[in-house]
Amino acid sequence: MSALTIFSDADAQQPLWQSNDAAAIQPQLAAIGVHFERWQADRPLSDAPSADEVLAAYQHEIDKLVAEKGYQSWDVISMRADSPQKEALRAKFLSEHTHAEDEVRFFVAGAGLFCLHVDGRIFQILCEKNDLLSVPAGTPHWFDMGSAPHFTAIRLFNNPDGWIAHFTGDTIADTYPKLA
Repeated sequence: MSALTIFSDADAQQPLWQSNDAAAIQPQLAAIGVHFERWQADRPLSDAPSADEVLAAYQHEIDKLVAEKGYQSWDVISMRADSPQKEALRAKFLSEHTHAEDEVRFFVAGAGLFCLHVDGRIFQILCEKNDLLSVPAGTPHWFDMGSAPHFTAIRLFNNPDGWIAHFTGDTIADTYPKLA
């Protein structure tokens, strides 16, 4: 189930607000310019789908977003607990960073935790299957896939080069709760 927990960026122990109700989460995120909605990830996929399989299943959703927002490229990120790259990728994504473009993700399987650092607060968004999230360009954030990752998400980009991070050097991500 999708969830949002908001903390002060000075206190990682006591949440300021929490909910797992998408209708309550949406306005909280909209207030900081983040687009969140629930879609239907209803196409059948194998247990460890290839990028081609995912893209073929959801091309209709990608086409809608491309027509609406003009995205130039897209790919699939998929991670499972048995991946030999999981520890290196988790460490990389757990470092606070920004992007020069919006970060758009549509989760078609599994879950991951997006953490945004905005206006003195930390917004931890547990994204699960069916969640579409668009984080505005320049928003400091990190992503936790957990120690036993299981997710597949379609990523959309405004540039043909794909995912390009600008790391802030801030270690704030080390302080806040992570996925198990």
